[in-house]
Amino acid sequence: MLPAKDGDVRLQPSQNSMMANPRKMDLIIPPFYDVPCDSNGQRMWWAFLASSMVTFFGGLFIILLWRTVRYLWTVCCHCNPKKKDVQRVSSVEKKDSTVVSEVGWMTSVKDWAGVMISAQTLTGRVLVVLVFVLSIAALVIYFIDSSNPIESCQHFDKDFTLQIDMGFNIFFLLYFGLRFIAANDKLWFWLEVNSVVDFFTVPPVFVSVYLNRSWLGLRFLRALRLIQFSEILQFLNILKTSNSIKLVNLCSIFISTWLTAAGFIHLVENSGDPWENFQNFQQLSYWECVYLLMVTMSTVGYGDVCAKTTLGRLFMVFFILGGLAMFASYVPEIIELIGNRKKYGGSYSAVNGRKHIVVCGHITLESVSNFLKDFLHKDRDDVNVEIVFLHNISPNLELEALFKRHFTQVEFYQGSVLNPHDLARVKIESADACLILANKYCADPDAEDASNIMRVISIKNYHPKIRIITQMLQYHNKAHLLNIPSWNWKEGDDAICLSCLAQGLSTMLANLFSMRSFIKIEEDTWQKYYLEGVANEMYTEYLSSAFVGLSFPMVCEICYVKLKLLLIAIEYKTDQRESSTLINPGNHVKMQEGTLGFFIASDAKEVKRALYYCKACHDDITDPKRIKKCGCKRPKMTGSHRMRLACCLGCGEAEHGCSCTSRSTRSNMETPPCALPLSPASVSDKLATLRSSKSNYNGYIKSTMDAPAVQQSALSPKKKQRNGGMRTSPNCSPKTIRHDPVLIPSHDQMETMDDNVKRYDSTGMFHWCPSRDIEKVILTRSEAAMTVLSGHVVVCIFGDVKSAVVGLRNLVMPLRASNFHYHELKHIVFVGSLEYLKREWETLHNFPKVSILPGTPLSRADLRAVNINLCDMCVILSANQNNIDDASLQDKECILASLNIKSMQFDDSIGLLQANSQGFTPPGMDRSSPENSPVHGLERQTSISTGANIPIITELAKSDRLLNAVCVRQDKSCGTNIPMITELVNDSNVQFLDQDDDDDPDTELYLTQPFACGTAFAVSVLDSLMSATYFNDNILTLIRTLVTGGATPELEGLLAEENALRGGYSDTHTLANRDRCRVAQLALYDGPFAQLGEGGCYGDLFCKALKTYNMLCFGIYRLRDAHLSIPSQCTKRYVITNPPYEFELVPTDLIFCLMQFDHNAAQCRSTLSHSSHSSHSSSKKSSSVHSISAKHTKSREPRDKPNC
Repeated sequence: MLPAKDGDVRLQPSQNSMMANPRKMDLIIPPFYDVPCDSNGQRMWWAFLASSMVTFFGGLFIILLWRTVRYLWTVCCHCNPKKKDVQRVSSVEKKDSTVVSEVGWMTSVKDWAGVMISAQTLTGRVLVVLVFVLSIAALVIYFIDSSNPIESCQHFDKDFTLQIDMGFNIFFLLYFGLRFIAANDKLWFWLEVNSVVDFFTVPPVFVSVYLNRSWLGLRFLRALRLIQFSEILQFLNILKTSNSIKLVNLCSIFISTWLTAAGFIHLVENSGDPWENFQNFQQLSYWECVYLLMVTMSTVGYGDVCAKTTLGRLFMVFFILGGLAMFASYVPEIIELIGNRKKYGGSYSAVNGRKHIVVCGHITLESVSNFLKDFLHKDRDDVNVEIVFLHNISPNLELEALFKRHFTQVEFYQGSVLNPHDLARVKIESADACLILANKYCADPDAEDASNIMRVISIKNYHPKIRIITQMLQYHNKAHLLNIPSWNWKEGDDAICLSCLAQGLSTMLANLFSMRSFIKIEEDTWQKYYLEGVANEMYTEYLSSAFVGLSFPMVCEICYVKLKLLLIAIEYKTDQRESSTLINPGNHVKMQEGTLGFFIASDAKEVKRALYYCKACHDDITDPKRIKKCGCKRPKMTGSHRMRLACCLGCGEAEHGCSCTSRSTRSNMETPPCALPLSPASVSDKLATLRSSKSNYNGYIKSTMDAPAVQQSALSPKKKQRNGGMRTSPNCSPKTIRHDPVLIPSHDQMETMDDNVKRYDSTGMFHWCPSRDIEKVILTRSEAAMTVLSGHVVVCIFGDVKSAVVGLRNLVMPLRASNFHYHELKHIVFVGSLEYLKREWETLHNFPKVSILPGTPLSRADLRAVNINLCDMCVILSANQNNIDDASLQDKECILASLNIKSMQFDDSIGLLQANSQGFTPPGMDRSSPENSPVHGLERQTSISTGANIPIITELAKSDRLLNAVCVRQDKSCGTNIPMITELVNDSNVQFLDQDDDDDPDTELYLTQPFACGTAFAVSVLDSLMSATYFNDNILTLIRTLVTGGATPELEGLLAEENALRGGYSDTHTLANRDRCRVAQLALYDGPFAQLGEGGCYGDLFCKALKTYNMLCFGIYRLRDAHLSIPSQCTKRYVITNPPYEFELVPTDLIFCLMQFDHNAAQCRSTLSHSSHSSHSSSKKSSSVHSISAKHTKSREPRDKPNC
């Protein structure tokens, strides 16, 4: 025996054969001396193959034979149906019991086997996965054994791999039996791929043990098990998407076919052709065969490795046909699926100690940039919140670049909030909030709102406790949110309705809730003062314990003078821990421990001064920047202090002025005192007592009427929607109350008002009247001209029968707020398409003083018919803005209407002055002398509103105090003097509104002159409300209170139920809801503040108005060219928010202020002047002027002497 050249061992079976054919001496069966192999070296591969063939064909023959016999038996049994029927009837009971018994037994076994091999149960999943894993393990053993000869002598006791392979195949045999039992069609089961794999891999193992031989044979067929890889991954819930399943399927089929074909080539090339006595073999490793198959499928064919056997070449001929087709189809598709995998398809990994929010909806470059610019503004201090954007469309290059610039705080994931899997990817269950952005430029606003509502439903269904802040384009669609069971505004859920707020928000409020950086301008221009105010925003902070027990005006004065902060509202909490937001509540509200204040400041760090302030440490500090946190122990309100407050409620006096705590007399500067209500029950009981004491005060009603506002709603501390408050009525002090024939109607008038007009809705928040048909409020041109409208509001609306409704009710509701008396309500005239207004009328028919002029705002005849030159405000809206593809043309109707009005000419300038004085005069703010009437005044300034939904104030000047800078006699007849506000969709279109400005087209909206002057408003600035609402949901409550005039969640629920306001009888609770602040403008032409208008300081005005009248000033509306020393003809004004203390005033300034409600304004009119009214001024119904006479303001009578 000599070793062969190729490493095999030569055997010498016989001398003759050796001499006759030397090539037959090369045998590939290596001898093992401890195994008695065949001395002749005979191959036994046929025994292994025969075992598989016999098993396969034998089983197939048995199945076919069984089916044939059963078929014949069935045919024979049906040959005599009559006999069968007779036998069935005669032995029905016996046969039924037998069948039931047999079927039940077989069915139970079959069901048990089906459960064992199915993936529907845990046992089945474990078994299926285990079979797959063991199949792969058996394939790995084949890879190991492939380095050995194809056939060799092995001993089972000593071959470890054979022992392992034997154990695997025993398990496969048992699993095969289970599959066979559970199979419904045994024939198809026998021909399955997995069954064929078992036939050619399991029996040879048993033959190998019996013969002590090993034959690689067809063990490579185990690679076909890889085809089930995608099913296994689906069982394990790893693959969930169709693309991933398809990708794994393609890869598994390709790889399994590749490896199986390589195994066959390895077998025939290392064995040789049987008809050549296996002499034409070549030694190839398995991995060389894998390489050969790959270059063959790819049609490269290098030729370094090739098949030499006839079987191998024949197989390659047929394989290349199928392999090439598979390679050409599978590989490109696999590459496409891999290339098309979502770049942003991962999952968010939450960071401990860091919150994250999810932003979804309309994700575009504009919406995201506006949102991030406000959310991540540096004035918010340290924003430790990560922003996760979720959208089903991958971002474009610009948006992707924006995300990369903010990669430390922003992540983007591709997906949909309607898919629970995507919600799980962004960890919505641990998110701090979810913000939904709306497409403000969509063609169908209702469809966009429906999409956002579906997003809310999906998110709430996945995680009901998540806080959601969503934008809604139509206010009436907000009612659908209330139908979601898990929607809870008490827990922070809120909707920001764009179209309804856009027409009503002022420039000042828009700047307050938008984060703007301070831009310093050295030149003395109007932009310098405007931008100083733009840098202010709204913040909330808890008040220091040093303020506990002080009244709101005192705390407000300390914050403004010492801390350089403007406090405008507080969150008041009762003993039941029920909280409500009170705006400028008055001096009867005392600060509690832990009171939350609403401030206007330039950044969040400044607001910390209110928390750190300590009277002991900071009382003598003049620089507010030095106010830091001190080490003083902050005392808490003691029980005795609360008892003193309760004692004050018993006697109806303030804590510092009641007989329970002090016998000292009150100061003349104090307003009529009121108790601090501690509980709703006590307030309700006390209310009747206070009302019953009306006669003791000779008609003077104390300002404790506001007390029931505390029980308006019992809400959670997290978020309260309060629009009322506890206020005093200092303007009706007894020392200044005078009978005014202008405001005291006759008996008939009072009766008529009580019967028809003086009614409120069921909540007491709005004026209400019985519903009217639209035909009764329609005016023709002639009727409108004969009506001589003046001091009214003109709403120019573009729309048709196909336009989306914009929600005009939300424009009218604040103008009909109940904190205005009926005679103070301004008439509203809608000019537009009658077909469109009919669709809106269902929501408007319960509001008084509303008229409709069918026409078009572009018609000058219609505009002249409604006396647009005599109106106090003109609002221009369009319902057609979203139906145009070109963004630059979306505002064409509003712009054309605005320019059309500005180019109009009017003749009656004196009539204009007369008519526009017939607005309303806030209580205690009357022109008290004939020289203040419009006849003597030479000028009417532009009427300005802090939003279309805040009543407009018109100011007049005395002839002897009029400045040349505002003398515009020759411009009185021009349409440019008509106050108007125009809604824009596209920010860049603001450049077309003013022809005399020098704004660059690329200038941001808030820096343009129309926006600064309050004549333009774009809905894009309202994106900032999303950020403001997230950081403090009370901010939205405050803004809603200032803007809507009293829209509470309770009222929204009522509108969702009935879609209309419901009238109600006036009672103590509804009347108490009228006692809430309103925004007004104070003129400095005359009155007690006239001296301050002559170069005085704004801080002195602030303190005087707060102490004397409980008026809280928060801004200035100044003529654009007031800073110039030369006369100017421009009457445009701009907004200055929260000026500093030393800011110099000019006589033409208008002061934004929060004014208290006066209960007696309808019956007794308070004034600060003792001069009598002339016959001319008395003929007017009311005045639109915040003009206060300064006469006799220094020598005042004691406040405890009633005058009316």
